[in-house]
Amino acid sequence: MRTILTFGFIFLYLLVGYIPLGIFWLYGKFVNQEKADLIQLRMIQWVFRILHVLAGIRITVIGEENVPTDEPVLYVANHRSMADIPVAYSRCPGLTGFVAKDVVNKVPGLRAWMKRLHCEFLDRHDIKQGMKVILSCIDKVKRGISIFIFPEGTRNKNSADPTDIGEFKDGSFKIASKTGCKIVPVAITGTNKVFEDHVPFIKSANIIIEYGEPICYKDLDKEDQKHIGAYFQKKIQGMLIEHQNMK
Repeated sequence: MRTILTFGFIFLYLLVGYIPLGIFWLYGKFVNQEKADLIQLRMIQWVFRILHVLAGIRITVIGEENVPTDEPVLYVANHRSMADIPVAYSRCPGLTGFVAKDVVNKVPGLRAWMKRLHCEFLDRHDIKQGMKVILSCIDKVKRGISIFIFPEGTRNKNSADPTDIGEFKDGSFKIASKTGCKIVPVAITGTNKVFEDHVPFIKSANIIIEYGEPICYKDLDKEDQKHIGAYFQKKIQGMLIEHQNMK
């Protein structure tokens, strides 16, 4: 029943979602674009919270006070599940675009909403396209929009070890080095238990999302700047290990 309700709600929302998209487009064009964007964000966060209830997701949030609310930031997180984005997006205090894999761009209703919410679609196998995405994200941060990335580039499927984390790619951190925005490390535990561990069924799960203290790229020493992916990979892995001590 949980699976039917969750997927049914997603299908229904994507089906009728074009109606509010059209209304927000008109409001943004003729009244106030920034306000329209913020209303859209709050609406999708409300939708995600409904999904949390339907899917039986219980979220423990740690360190949310670390997230700046008056400036754009670069969120960097480990990646375990398709549920990572709904869980993380529901907590964003301001306009935030996620960098998602390009396959999402092929889902019409989902694509329309994500583009409107300043998301970008990345083809991991196209270096030139990847650079365009990074440049677009840099422009967004300069316009006051936060960016959320998963530097592993793909989901980690090692369900046997929840502290395992793939190599963080350095390239996406250019968003911070070129704009000077703060980097917020985010550790997410348990999202794979919602769906990936027992496809095609959705099951209830306890999830932990932790926000570390924001870090400025320029404040790192030269060696950490040179290997910035490894630096944040180690930091987030340490947070994931602490999550296991909480259980």
